[in-house]
Amino acid sequence: MARVTESNDPNDIDHCDTPERVWHWMRALGKDPLPPRFEIDGVSYRLVQSVKHDFMAATGFYEDDAGRRVVLKIGRVASMFGLPLTWIGRFLCRRETRFYRKLADLPNVPKLIGQVGDTGFVHEYVHGRPLAANKPVPDGFFDQCMELLAEIHRRGIAYVDTNKPENILLGDDGRPYLIDFQISWDFRFLLKRMQREDIYHILKHKKRLRRDELTHEELHRVTHKSLLIRLHRTAFKPYFLFRRRLFKHLRESGRVMPEGSK
Repeated sequence: MARVTESNDPNDIDHCDTPERVWHWMRALGKDPLPPRFEIDGVSYRLVQSVKHDFMAATGFYEDDAGRRVVLKIGRVASMFGLPLTWIGRFLCRRETRFYRKLADLPNVPKLIGQVGDTGFVHEYVHGRPLAANKPVPDGFFDQCMELLAEIHRRGIAYVDTNKPENILLGDDGRPYLIDFQISWDFRFLLKRMQREDIYHILKHKKRLRRDELTHEELHRVTHKSLLIRLHRTAFKPYFLFRRRLFKHLRESGRVMPEGSK
């Protein structure tokens, strides 16, 4: 178990005053920021960048004295309207670390390093960048993605979140990496269906970024959306549209901070 330490050094963290009008209940840690430091196995890490702070979790990049970078993700601990929700953070932490342990031997999945508190865990940092429109992807990248997914599927797991390009990293070594297993799935119910959707979303990214490498079979597969995807988009499109507009309004009004609105 890691030890979290406090620090009075203003250089340890990008500090900002949070006005009272901020809706802290929308943040996993409430009014608290990510810890400025923590320690695992005698090694101390300090916060260098807060990456994301939403309802379910807060994520940050940390470095040790040698410059080795790691990722800390802390699940929800803040209450909402007096209702304790730490149990959600514990559940999500145990669940996600279970997937990291199952895939610990895969070079394309960052290794789990340790746990911080009841709801946080640390994994390796992947040097690279997430997929993004108009940014080049090397030859064969998506073939490697498909091979990685095939191995994950062979182990009885559906990744589920391949629709988000920010979860698929192009490493500095040119290889694909997957991060964020928060909603991955390993129960038999709907497993095959979810695994097929994993492949569909990888092919969707391939169509956008490397259409020249898309085979006729892959093009046919990505053009014909499954019933599950069509239903999902029909049911959730109004929600995502409302959510996007709501968060834009909250950011502009100062009631939610930018890093807490993803």
